[in-house]
Amino acid sequence: MSTTSRNLLVELLVEELPPKALKKLGEEFARSLAGNLKAQGLAAADAAVSSFASPRRLAVHVAGVAAAAADKSVSQKLMPVSVGLAADGQATPALLKKLAALGADASVVPSLKRQPDGKAEALFLDVTVRGATLAAGLQKAIEQALADLPIPKVMQYQLEDGWTSVNFVRPAHGLVALHGADIVPVGVLGLTSGRTTQGHRFEAKKSPVELRDADSYAAQLRDEGAVIASFAERRAEIVRQLDAAAAAQGLKPIADEALLDEVTALVERPKVMLCRFEREFLDVPPECLILTMKANQKYFPLLDTEGKLTHQFLIVSNIDPIDPSRVIGGNERVVRPRLADAKFFFDQDRKKTLASRVAGLGKVVYHNKLGTQGERVERVRTIAHAIGEQLGGAALAARADQAATLAKADLLTDMVGEFPELQGTMGRYYALHDGLAEDVAQAIEDHYKPRFAGDELPRNDTGLVVALADKLETLAGLFGIGQIPTGDKDPFALRRHALGLIRMLVERRLPLGPTELVAISFKAFGPGHGQAQAELGFFLRERLVGYLRDAGSSPQEVEAVVEARPAHWAELPQRLAAVRAFKALPEAEPLAAANKRVGNILKKSDAPVSTAIDAALLTEPAEQALVEALRAVAPKSEAAFAVGDYAASLQALAALKAPVDAFFDQVMVNADDPALRANRLGLLAQLHAAMNRVADLSKLAT
Repeated sequence: MSTTSRNLLVELLVEELPPKALKKLGEEFARSLAGNLKAQGLAAADAAVSSFASPRRLAVHVAGVAAAAADKSVSQKLMPVSVGLAADGQATPALLKKLAALGADASVVPSLKRQPDGKAEALFLDVTVRGATLAAGLQKAIEQALADLPIPKVMQYQLEDGWTSVNFVRPAHGLVALHGADIVPVGVLGLTSGRTTQGHRFEAKKSPVELRDADSYAAQLRDEGAVIASFAERRAEIVRQLDAAAAAQGLKPIADEALLDEVTALVERPKVMLCRFEREFLDVPPECLILTMKANQKYFPLLDTEGKLTHQFLIVSNIDPIDPSRVIGGNERVVRPRLADAKFFFDQDRKKTLASRVAGLGKVVYHNKLGTQGERVERVRTIAHAIGEQLGGAALAARADQAATLAKADLLTDMVGEFPELQGTMGRYYALHDGLAEDVAQAIEDHYKPRFAGDELPRNDTGLVVALADKLETLAGLFGIGQIPTGDKDPFALRRHALGLIRMLVERRLPLGPTELVAISFKAFGPGHGQAQAELGFFLRERLVGYLRDAGSSPQEVEAVVEARPAHWAELPQRLAAVRAFKALPEAEPLAAANKRVGNILKKSDAPVSTAIDAALLTEPAEQALVEALRAVAPKSEAAFAVGDYAASLQALAALKAPVDAFFDQVMVNADDPALRANRLGLLAQLHAAMNRVADLSKLAT
């Protein structure tokens, strides 16, 4: 690398970038540009890289960038030896022409190397490749970085000449490229690089800002341009101000990482201010007020020490006026109509009961092949009633039926029409207003849970039943019409529904069989619905395997317990723990190998194998010893299994190692005598059944 090594700063000045994409755009711009420079040898592989992203700029600072990359010696393949050299070893015209194209002549022929190239030999010439200059290398890097940007939507705009059009996320107005204090001559998007940039639209002390060198970028923008260029620094400053302003009131701002990122992308120099709204709006459910403040206005609601919403909120302004009262007053005026709308919707919605809205669901299309929301509700009710009967008898079935009947009714309310994110939540409020039981109201809200990875599960049994029924109806319905997820395409979020179903079965230890649940859900659709039970069963099994692996179990352990096909998936965590304990025993590996061998022998049997054994046919001492050991061990293992002590059930099998080893060493299973062979296969069948009750131990064999 060249000894002329200095720090590099590249900035692209643009019109306001999409706030939800800004963080990613800044990271990718820096990653791609710096990575390209490193790949060209203009920067060291471990060179420090800093990214900057504000509403109107993407920038990157790379330490130790060379003025030119070092020259490299490379071996240039010319052509096969048979083509390049004549029989007497002289260069052919083809070789001389190739050398001339590379700036060489016949004098280099004796120094050409012969190296294998596939089945033949080829001629190679050692040449020196000049390293890229910074100007050429940076031009390539910038172009590639812009091409790599994950732009949500490209726009086309004209350059100042009035003729040329370019495509980019937003119109670009400036390009800075400084190597130390020197401008690197590059151009992109109709711009030519320079050293000037723009500060804050209203608060810059000096604009444009003329940058002294690459290292003064952040400081000059902060001091002269009133801009905190670093996304991370700006975000940290917002958090600091939010916490300080809230603490001054004895309150705390609501936690929302996505909102923080979005607000950071909207301001160049943040200033947090305290605002208030009328206390009467607090009669509206807090979820409504919080959502409208966050989603519509990008405000930070404030909570008291008990986590309750207050009538105060924080705004993040992009200006810092001497008298902030007008900014505060303006924001308070803006939010008031939003809150008034929420209060109006809430008051109007409560004039009708949820039950009175159910009939209207029959007019709402759910899916053109699956009917209306009303028809869907009836299917969910059928599934919920069946699950409720299994889990809690007629009482739970009745409560689940009531909750399932009303679960979708809030879709027809004004509040949910305005804020679809509140479906379920508003159903709970309206159910309580209608005088329904607490568990039914909670079930109406919770039947959507878990909504995402890590989300909480339903709070009560009624909610669990309806949530299971709702997810099963969705899965069975869409699988039945062929809407099965493929690759990374899952438009109906069926993987998320499946994972939610699995989490409820496993984490709440529900005594429900997945096969039976799938059958119940398809039955709710009637005989005309597509039959895809097997496909859905396999889909759920795949999601189950992923869930258990993500929880920390090894692929071997997961496969072992899943292949045992337990009736209830609630048992899986205990079985996995038992398998891990068993694997630690010295007998585990040989027993797993023996179990695999037993399984293979039984699979190869031409006739069905019976587990019956004729004691009179036990002629070998080793098979007699195995029978005795099995009679001693199997009852202990089965007794432990019956009470759910899976670890003890597996550990009891350790006593079988010696007799199993002796059996395979001394006994010919496939004896010529058919009766003797059948008897020994029956013994192996007994052994196989005893060993694989908790898990398929053959999956543990290496």
